[in-house]
Amino acid sequence: MSVTHQPRVAWGGALAVVRAAGSAHYEGFANQVLTRLGSASYGDFADTRQRLLTAYVETGGGRVVADVEASKWRVRLEDLLRHHPELTDAVLALTEESYEL
Repeated sequence: MSVTHQPRVAWGGALAVVRAAGSAHYEGFANQVLTRLGSASYGDFADTRQRLLTAYVETGGGRVVADVEASKWRVRLEDLLRHHPELTDAVLALTEESYEL
C-alpha cells in the first residue's frame, strides 16, 4: 500500500500546468485539463495562459508571473485533491504529460 503526499502532487501539477500554459502545446494540454479536471480548471488554465502571455509581452519573459501562477495552481490543486482524492491519478497524469511537451 502506498501513501500519496497530496501537497507534493499538487506542487508537481502546478508546475506542469504553468509549463504547459506557456507552451506551444497549450491547446492539447487544455483539452486534457478539461477532460480530467473539469470546466472550472479549464477556465482557470485559460486565464493562466492569458496572464503568462501578457506578462511575456510586457516584461519580455520575467519569471514573477509564472511563479505567482504556479503558487495559485498549487493551492487550487491541493484544495481539489483534498475534496476529490480520486483525481490524484489525473493530476499525476497531467504532470507526466507536461514533461513530454
